[in-house]
Amino acid sequence: MILLSFFLSGCVTTTTSSSDAVVDKEKALETRIQLTLGYISQGSRDSARINLNKARDLNPNDPRVNNAAALLYQLEGEPEQAESQFKLALKKSPEFSSARNNYGVFLSSHGRNQEAYDQFEQASSNLEYDRRDVALTNLGQASLKLGLPEKAKASFEHAVRLNSRSGTPLLELAELEFKDRNYSAAKSYLDRYARVAKQNPRALWLGIRLERIFGNKDQEASLALALKNLYPYSAEYLEYKRLLDE
Repeated sequence: MILLSFFLSGCVTTTTSSSDAVVDKEKALETRIQLTLGYISQGSRDSARINLNKARDLNPNDPRVNNAAALLYQLEGEPEQAESQFKLALKKSPEFSSARNNYGVFLSSHGRNQEAYDQFEQASSNLEYDRRDVALTNLGQASLKLGLPEKAKASFEHAVRLNSRSGTPLLELAELEFKDRNYSAAKSYLDRYARVAKQNPRALWLGIRLERIFGNKDQEASLALALKNLYPYSAEYLEYKRLLDE
């Protein structure tokens, strides 16, 4: 009976289907890639590299591995290696919009604004990309750097339509409307931003200027106090102090 039970156990092990093994390997690869990206977002280079190497062991040809490697090289200050990995990921999978968006961010960080614009435009045109609103927001910011405010506005509006709780494009739209002296529209966008995102120096400074235009002294003072207490060393607070000296 003991011999029989060992024999049966062996049979069960050897009948595991190859499709199950493929699924398990894919799950393991996805887990390692997500762990790598998570550690990169935390700035934990050593842990990211450990998981990246394990992902490579599972499938070195997967473009997701190249994208993760590019982000890790970027974190480590190795731009040439990072760009090489981004290009490799996109060569393997031209529709890999997450890698394309990441590559655009990389290019933008190095002042290569037209190239970044092109990458964001391609990523945002992929209707299946689940973070299309992010690519559109990046496209809008790249448009501003290239002196294309109308294209920027259209991109930010599109981003908001796709994700009404995305704070960055709302703040960008508020700034654009303010520059065009459409103060009511700017206030509307800024109010929407305040409902979905954390205040920052830029939003507070814009709010101060808007409340001053509308003559709401109490609200202006409240926002100014928040700017002073939360961000006393920000460029925006220095701008506010200059405003007081005028």
